[in-house]
Amino acid sequence: MIERLAIVGVGLLGGSVAKAARARGIARRIVGVGRDLARLDPALRDGALDHATTDVAAGVAAADHIVLGAPALANEVLLARVWQAAPVGAVITDVGSTKRGIVAAAARLAAGRPDVRFVGSHPMAGSEQSGYRVARADLFDGATVVVTPTEVTDAQAVKGVIEFWAALGAQVVTLEPDTHDRAVAAISHLPHMVAWALVDAVARFEPDALALAARGFKDTTRIAAADPDMWREVLVGNREAVQASVAAFRRALDDLEALVAAGDGPALTALLGRVKAVRERLA
Repeated sequence: MIERLAIVGVGLLGGSVAKAARARGIARRIVGVGRDLARLDPALRDGALDHATTDVAAGVAAADHIVLGAPALANEVLLARVWQAAPVGAVITDVGSTKRGIVAAAARLAAGRPDVRFVGSHPMAGSEQSGYRVARADLFDGATVVVTPTEVTDAQAVKGVIEFWAALGAQVVTLEPDTHDRAVAAISHLPHMVAWALVDAVARFEPDALALAARGFKDTTRIAAADPDMWREVLVGNREAVQASVAAFRRALDDLEALVAAGDGPALTALLGRVKAVRERLA
């Protein structure tokens, strides 16, 4: 049981952590920290939070477990303030979708104050929508959460963070930070890039066709409706891996286009069949 859980950033993910922790009874007291008390009020009214504040230092001062629930680059900025105010022995984790930057920042902070511990986390759960209004107590049920310790991360802190996410219903895996960032560039960041480019391409090529768009196009491009501010931070924070994944996609698209241009039916069937088999294995 966590005595005092502090959540800095009570949006979709932070709010879902609060709701899930409350529903599953894993924290005695839950404190939410945000920039605007009015935005925190719904979480107070529905009982997900016991207390809300705009003061980061006050919000985390007595917490034994702290979750940074803001976007990735914002979490890196917040980490120094949280680290300074956290009590001795506190464990900090985050929900950001890139890990190399914040893990490096935590290592620098730990050199000056080793009595606070950080373990990176990334819940592979969410929505193209944002904000507390779409937070759900069951968001992490069966979802994968990637925890990213390094060779110097405190083993007890890692164990505690793994147990925390498991208690919220998640399936936890561990990856080294750089490996994590390349993996999510491939399976999360690249699909968003493709969805944005696809919508933009149709708008340039045949904008009136959008009025005819049915389920296939809408399903394929659903994630293009994601929050631009959050995704700007994700793409900038993981730009090297994103660029590499886009380059791989461009080569794959070039190969497909070449077969279409050549009218090579058998080769096209073979390529589509190979990709279909890969996709079917996901099920």
